[in-house]
Amino acid sequence: MMTPSKPDAVAQVSAPMARPVIGAGASAAALDQTTAAERAAATAVKPAGAERALGEAVVALGSPAEQGLWVKSPLIVAKAKGRVVTESGASVAVDLLPGSGSASLSLAAFRALGLGLTDLPQVTIYAE
Repeated sequence: MMTPSKPDAVAQVSAPMARPVIGAGASAAALDQTTAAERAAATAVKPAGAERALGEAVVALGSPAEQGLWVKSPLIVAKAKGRVVTESGASVAVDLLPGSGSASLSLAAFRALGLGLTDLPQVTIYAE
């Protein structure tokens, strides 16, 4: 008696599925959901004196999927309110978020500071 032959087990390897890029083809303005009023409040000049400098960091653009005005850095040990100031003196109020590795700044903060999205600016981080 003949046994039916079994087809060889061949693993089908397919090309990895490409993950969609968040906002692919969308402009920075379309991805930034902060309002004009929020940007104006964040860039308003605040009286000096109540803030303490945490240090300087070179920041890269953070994930556009994370909305709001924030900075993540190893200089920050706990969530707080603060401000980042560029070498040119432009500043924006941000949420300070603990981070590890390279520092990153939100899309909204990059735009409020007038930075190019591919820039790697050095900023001073202040905590309230």
